[in-house]
Amino acid sequence: MGNFAHRTPEGEDRERLICGDCGYVAYENPKIVVGSVVVEEGCILLCRRAIEPRRGFWTLPAGYMELGETIEEGARREAWEEARARLELDGILAIYSIARIGQVQIIYRAHLAEPGIDAGPESLEVRFFAWEDIPWNEIAFPSVHWALKAWAAGLSGIAGNPAEDPRGVAGL
Repeated sequence: MGNFAHRTPEGEDRERLICGDCGYVAYENPKIVVGSVVVEEGCILLCRRAIEPRRGFWTLPAGYMELGETIEEGARREAWEEARARLELDGILAIYSIARIGQVQIIYRAHLAEPGIDAGPESLEVRFFAWEDIPWNEIAFPSVHWALKAWAAGLSGIAGNPAEDPRGVAGL
């Protein structure tokens, strides 16, 4: 698989993996995560994770984009994979930078395009929660807290990282 070593390419300011045989630069860039805060009759859809990391904890229907899809298609696909939910997207709620793990997360406001939800292969269970019933101590990731609070605040614009964690490095 080539003779790769960490070096700084000419004209750049950081080390990259570079093949010593052909000069190929193996760039490592952030991953894009897409998901949704899905609301029906004032209740929010959460999925209990069937996979690591954070198996057994609750999250929004969200995950990594696939090549060849738009962010909207990715958000709808993730809702189908995790909650067997068909969504109507209502606009972007938030964009989060999670530098600690190299992610950019784009979270939509959404509602069901057709009735019905069911646990997909990545979820142990799925259900709608009233705000006061959300299992806050069992939420999988900080950005889920952020997105839920952004939705509750009724922001008309697009939310970003909270002031206390502008780079998304605090973790759980």
